[in-house]
Amino acid sequence: MRGKKQKEPAGMNCGEIFTALELIEKERGIPQSFMLDKIVQALTTAYKRDCKDQVDNVIVDVDVEHRTLKMFVQKTVVDEEDYVDPFNEMPLEEAKKLSAKYEIGDVINVPVDNTDFGRIAAGNGKQVIIQGLREAERGQVYDEFNSKQHEILTGVVTRIDPRNGNASLRIGTGTESTEALLMAGEQVPGEELVEGMHIKVYVVEVRRSTRGPQVLISRTHPGLVKRLFELEVPEIFDGTVEIRSIAREAGSRTKMAVWSNDENVDPIGACVGPKGQRVENIVAELRGEKIDIVKYSEDPAVFIAAALAPADVVDVIMAEEGKSCRVLVPDDQLSLAIGKEGQNARLAARLTGYKIDIKPESYHEEDEPQDAQDAPAAQEPQDAVQDGE
Repeated sequence: MRGKKQKEPAGMNCGEIFTALELIEKERGIPQSFMLDKIVQALTTAYKRDCKDQVDNVIVDVDVEHRTLKMFVQKTVVDEEDYVDPFNEMPLEEAKKLSAKYEIGDVINVPVDNTDFGRIAAGNGKQVIIQGLREAERGQVYDEFNSKQHEILTGVVTRIDPRNGNASLRIGTGTESTEALLMAGEQVPGEELVEGMHIKVYVVEVRRSTRGPQVLISRTHPGLVKRLFELEVPEIFDGTVEIRSIAREAGSRTKMAVWSNDENVDPIGACVGPKGQRVENIVAELRGEKIDIVKYSEDPAVFIAAALAPADVVDVIMAEEGKSCRVLVPDDQLSLAIGKEGQNARLAARLTGYKIDIKPESYHEEDEPQDAQDAPAAQEPQDAVQDGE
C-alpha cells in the first residue's frame, strides 16, 4: 500500500507564500530574507500566545530550496521524577520512544501539529506580509531621503491648511515618494503658495517615525541659497569657487561670501553670471529676495569691510581680544551701512562671525558720554551657513 502524501492544512500553502515573496522582491526590491524574518517572528509569537506564553522555545525551520515552513517546539529531556512542565519538557521514557540515543539533558525538536501550524499561518501570514511590506517600503523611503539631507528637492503643493498656513508637499517619485510638511515658519514671508505649485525645498533633516519617514523641509534655510548657487554656477559645482559663508533673512536679503581657488576666476563674477543671468535665476526662485555677493578674505578687517557693502568703509579697528571690531564709515553712509532696521549690519555680523560696532567717520570716542549705547550700530554675530554644510 502506497503511503499517502500528508495533506497540507487549510490556509497553509507555503508555495503561495514563497511565490508572493518572490514577486515582492522582484517588483518592490524587498529581499525575501527580510520578509521571511517577519513571518517567522509573527508565527512564533502567535504560537506562544496560543499557548498562553507557557512555551519557552519555538523555532520555525525555513527551507527556501524546497519552499517549506515547519514549526518545532524545543523540549528538554528530563527524568520522570523531575517532569513538571509538559510545554517545555519531555520525560526520558517518552523520548526513548522517539530515539534510543536520547539522554537526560538533550533538547528535542518536537514538530507542531500541522493543523495547528496551518491555522496559525493562515491567520497571520497575509497580515504579516502586508505589515512587513509597509515597513520595508518605509525603510526604503527613509534610506532614499536620508541620503538627501541638506540637498534640494522639488515638491508639489498638495494641500494648504487654512488654519495655520502649513503646506503639505509631495516630494519624490513613485514608491520612493512621501508627504512632507512645510511649516508656516519655514515658508518665505510674503510668498503665496497654491495647490499644484512646484517649489524647491531644502531637506533639513529626515527622522524615523511609526508612520513612516518624517522629512523636515524649509524654504527659509540659508542652505537653500547655497544649493541653488551650486546648481546654477558650474564653477561652484566643480569646486573652483567656494561658498565660505551665508547669512540670510528669508524673503528680504541674503549675504554670501565666496572665494576662488583659481586666481584667473573672479568668484563674484562667476556667481553673477553673464549679464547677471545666474543670480537673476536664483532671485526669481526666491521670489525677489535680494542677494549680496562679497569676496571672502582671510584678513578679518578686509572681510568685514566687504561684508558691509554697499556701504564704503573708511577703517576697521579690530579689538585686541575677542571677535569684535569698530567700523568707521563716511558720515553720509552711516544709515546705509546699518541698513533698514539694522539689517545690513546684522547680516554682515552673521556672515563674518564678528560683533560689529558701526560709527561715522567724524566720531571721536571722547565725545561720547560714558553710558551712551548705540544698539542698532553694535551687531552681534549669529549662526551662518559656513562652507561645507
